[in-house]
Amino acid sequence: MDEHLYLVTYDIRDDKRWRRVFRLMKGFGEWLQLSVFQCRLSRRRHAELIALLDGIIKHGDDALLVIDLGPADMVKPRVVSLGDRFEPVQRQAIVI
Repeated sequence: MDEHLYLVTYDIRDDKRWRRVFRLMKGFGEWLQLSVFQCRLSRRRHAELIALLDGIIKHGDDALLVIDLGPADMVKPRVVSLGDRFEPVQRQAIVI
């Protein structure tokens, strides 16, 4: 499967929009920190995520980054984690 690993981070100014983005992101990836997720996505799921996020955020106020880390099966994240343990997101079945 052609999946890439993405790091998604956001700064949403409105609490209601922030909660909508957070709930949406929980369906696409693993929560790392307050406004940071790691996602393992196909091209189709990536496009779907971008379209949904684009409909939620307010472009003049909010900031959102989707960072492509590369092919999910080949990326070996080098992470320094202090405190809670970091686990890279694993491949899993998606039921539609």
